[in-house]
Amino acid sequence: MSAKKPFRPKARKPRGFEDRTGSVLRAEQHLISAATRIYDSWGFEPLQTPAFEYAEALGKFLPDEERPNEGVFALEDDDGQWLSLRYDHTAPLARFVAEHYQDLNKPYRRYQAGDVWRNEKPGPGRFRQFVQCDADTVGSASPAADAEMIALASQVMQAAGLSTGEYLVRVNDRRILDGVLETIGASEPDRRIRVLRAADKLDRLGREGVAALLGEGRKDESGDFTEGAKLDTAGIDTVLGFLDAGGGSRAEVIARLEGLVGASETGKAGLAALSEIHDVLSAIGVKDDQAVFDPSIVRGLGYYTGPVYEAELLATAHYDDGKPIQFGSVGGGGRYDDLVARFTGQAVPATGFSFGVSRFAAALSALGRGGAGDEAPLVIVVAAEKDRSADYLAMAAELRAAGFRAEAFVGGGNMGKQMKYADRRGAHAAVIVGSNEREAGEVTIKDLKLGARLAANIEDNKAWREEQPAQSTVKRDQWVEEVRAILARR
Repeated sequence: MSAKKPFRPKARKPRGFEDRTGSVLRAEQHLISAATRIYDSWGFEPLQTPAFEYAEALGKFLPDEERPNEGVFALEDDDGQWLSLRYDHTAPLARFVAEHYQDLNKPYRRYQAGDVWRNEKPGPGRFRQFVQCDADTVGSASPAADAEMIALASQVMQAAGLSTGEYLVRVNDRRILDGVLETIGASEPDRRIRVLRAADKLDRLGREGVAALLGEGRKDESGDFTEGAKLDTAGIDTVLGFLDAGGGSRAEVIARLEGLVGASETGKAGLAALSEIHDVLSAIGVKDDQAVFDPSIVRGLGYYTGPVYEAELLATAHYDDGKPIQFGSVGGGGRYDDLVARFTGQAVPATGFSFGVSRFAAALSALGRGGAGDEAPLVIVVAAEKDRSADYLAMAAELRAAGFRAEAFVGGGNMGKQMKYADRRGAHAAVIVGSNEREAGEVTIKDLKLGARLAANIEDNKAWREEQPAQSTVKRDQWVEEVRAILARR
């Protein structure tokens, strides 16, 4: 009887999750570093909350409010309490503020970057785990705090390498739409949230799709039916007219909206906030071509209570077939004055901005921006003699002490294998000390990037082997400076 074969798990990752490797991680880290420098310079403090929160602390504020229990990854602790992986950084911030309210300076200004998890249906570019980077101000009801977030969003876009005209921060106040709904008699909570969800899909579904969701409902390509807000024809036309009220300067949009809110005090409060935001943005130099007022921006999350904003990429890249890549929104935020009150019963105003790091970094990479190639040049010390590993590791340490990024090859194999490894790693230089160099007190250094360029134009292989134009041999006490000179040319 043959022995039972050992179980070998299949090497696979869960659906909706991704492995992020060197260049991707570098681009993301570059973007986080650029953003957090901005936040820090504006006086915000870093905070790191745990990956898990009590499920009751996160609340039911997921984008898909029809299935909040399915929207998170949860497990039951040994004490019978349910824990959930955080789905954003805002709900944990509200818990933190409520827990430490008496000890915090108000307003409390913090930033945080880290992974979040959403148990949602994955799709192209839509993952269940991704990185968000947030900045929030808790404890200020002033529209000036919202204006500051909008200005921060604009500065983050610039710090990421974008110029004016390549991005736009679109701003609205949810209370204005609430005022419009009051004027048409459609302000009850369930209907309001359906209208907000429908309006939030304008860029994806277009006017026809939004009109269907404002009415009886809509069936998508998969056959799934989404129930609508059941507005009548006049109500649908009014809401669509509100969504169309953008365009032109911030002052022009405010003037158009004044005619839509009628006598609604809620709508008037939203307009007053936009007017103050406009004044602050103008005073600190955020122009109409950097931040605009756009009534179609409503944001999907249910906890927003006032001003909302989205950062949109206008710059375009192209697929291999020449078709343009449309990036759309890469970040957003808004005011959420009721979130801390869930814990304390006390109203605590708050506002914040967040961007999806992975999505933003991928867009910047497609545009050729964002520091994807900003890693320091790599130098490989070749293991030319098998019994000299200690010497080669010491040489790599010497390079690192001089400020270079360096490694000694420890994988074994001949010179050809090692040079192929250096090439695949994108190394800029290779350092070689074989028996001939060691006996002569010398070091051979190959300029790999120069060699690759010259090799592309080779016409005489014999001359190439004899001249070695991308290789130099120097005395042992000069080799670090020779590496420095090679890298400086890069």
